[in-house]
Amino acid sequence: MTWLSDPGISGPILFIGYFLLYGLEYFFPLVIKKSRHFWTNASLAVVLILINFVFTSLTLGLSEWVEVNNFGFFNNITIGIGWQLLLSIIFLDFWAGYLVHFIFHQYAFLWHFHSIHHSDNHVDVTTTFRQHPVESLIRIGFNLSGMMFLGIPSWMLLIYLTLSTIHAQIEHANIRLPDKLDRLLQYIIVTPNMHKIHHSRYQHETDTNYSNIFSWWDRMFRTYASRKNYTDIQYGLDFLDEKTHYSFWDLVRMPFRFFTRTQRKS
Repeated sequence: MTWLSDPGISGPILFIGYFLLYGLEYFFPLVIKKSRHFWTNASLAVVLILINFVFTSLTLGLSEWVEVNNFGFFNNITIGIGWQLLLSIIFLDFWAGYLVHFIFHQYAFLWHFHSIHHSDNHVDVTTTFRQHPVESLIRIGFNLSGMMFLGIPSWMLLIYLTLSTIHAQIEHANIRLPDKLDRLLQYIIVTPNMHKIHHSRYQHETDTNYSNIFSWWDRMFRTYASRKNYTDIQYGLDFLDEKTHYSFWDLVRMPFRFFTRTQRKS
């Protein structure tokens, strides 16, 4: 066990990081824009937290079953705990990060739910948790299946989820980084600028930069995109009125109105 695997420690870290980034957005904004989305995104964040809380017992139960039955890759080979943790983070970043994100963009039924995340017309740290409950459940499924495939204990999954959430907050944050530093970091990790392209209103940019923590997945699978200017990106969805404020209930019901990818312009 490590300090990051304790929910009593990792939880406060996430909240501290959230409010720290929220403050940095005020002093070093990438784009200066007022938005009314705070409470809508906060409501979706509460639902996301509740869903994860409900599935805590399932996660612990599966972890115990994996250990008792020596199920999974790591339980059938000899490898140090440090290497297990490192490889787990890398694998889960692909399986429950890049791959599931790519799939959400490829199939209309899944896109209906994921489009809620892309409906935000101003991307900042609060956008991190703008996620439909159905998408949350699907992502939990990928995380748990990855845990079972590898045969890792629940605390390793928690470490990955904590790192993933911290990084997701950073990449959504409306903060300006020095251009040279940002482009250098993009060779290793997803930066705020890199992820902002993914939130473009235009499909040829939206369908790029799916990576979660490590940016090399996009380079490896040729879904990486960059641009010279990151301050003029138009966020949101082209089939939604960008001047309309959508409430919590509007977003929850939105996927069931059968939006399709054919309604989006390239």
